[in-house]
Amino acid sequence: MIVSVLPEDIDQQNHVNNTVYLRWVQEVATAHWRAVATADAQENIGWVVLRHEIDYKTPACLGDEIVLRTWVGKSTRLTFERFTEIRRSGDDQLLSNARTLWCPINAQTARPVRVPAEVREQFSI
Repeated sequence: MIVSVLPEDIDQQNHVNNTVYLRWVQEVATAHWRAVATADAQENIGWVVLRHEIDYKTPACLGDEIVLRTWVGKSTRLTFERFTEIRRSGDDQLLSNARTLWCPINAQTARPVRVPAEVREQFSI
């Protein structure tokens, strides 16, 4: 997924604000889920974040084109570990790494649910 750094993404230090990186992490996770999960899974399973860990390496600036890459790490019945890599397109500079722990929920009741084995398999690395 590619995103552009917009004026509203810039903070007082004249680079992308940390909260924007978090937004990107969530956006690429959602895009990945929608691209890979079946329509049935998307209708019945929602996700909530249990934990975000983000390491900032180099700042992004206005006008940069950013490449977001994500993949699922370890999955259990009740959690999915997801990694995200954020790079600047022009020079492939690593800007940030993130690790997020997601919990699946029933889309109707908002209660935690077990991830079906077939869904875990679709996202296995």
